[in-house]
Amino acid sequence: MPATWNQIMETIEYQFQNKDLLVQAFTHSSYANERKINRIQDYERLEFLGDAVLELITSEALLTRYPKKHEGELSKLRSSIVCEYCLAQCARELHYPDYVYLSKGERQTGGANRDSLLCDLFESVLGAIYLDGGLEPARRYVERFLLSDVENKRLFYDAKTHLQELVQKAELGEIQYVLLDEQGPDHQKHFFVEVDIEGTRYGSGDGQSRKQAEQKAAYEALLRLKNEGR
Repeated sequence: MPATWNQIMETIEYQFQNKDLLVQAFTHSSYANERKINRIQDYERLEFLGDAVLELITSEALLTRYPKKHEGELSKLRSSIVCEYCLAQCARELHYPDYVYLSKGERQTGGANRDSLLCDLFESVLGAIYLDGGLEPARRYVERFLLSDVENKRLFYDAKTHLQELVQKAELGEIQYVLLDEQGPDHQKHFFVEVDIEGTRYGSGDGQSRKQAEQKAAYEALLRLKNEGR
């Protein structure tokens, strides 16, 4: 087993019995197709399983943590936690972009840092852990790396609405979202946005849509205001 995989297992605090599952969890379809070797399997089936396991674990955890919340509140909270951005951020903190197997073309176009891919990686690793060790180590993975910061993650959901409410309540002035740049062809645009409050930049974000970029910028602004004690 290469040292790289040992580093991953140390990072996620789980030792795989079947190391092939770990390798598969980090193998993108572009890499498998590029190599044209039938024995190489990509992570898509593991991601499919991980998605289902993630819903079970987060649902159970939220049900336990928030006994007074009704079904609608729990569903909204779960959606805020398991959204693409939050899972991708967890994957970045675990350095998954350094480990994923991608084709040369996919890596050159920034695939290793794409939110959608990193979200898939978080779920594929979860699926691999579940197959290798069962529900308990899968639960520990989710609790440790996703559910340890629920309050900040829930801010991301409807971040623009939360920011508007906070700014109005504190009478901080007018919010403006400024499009800084857009790159790429029409079918694969990438947007860069900043959010200003009374002319002062409070956050920035990027995404595959302007709405996604604005949401990230709003979230960054919320975290800054929270650190300022607002």
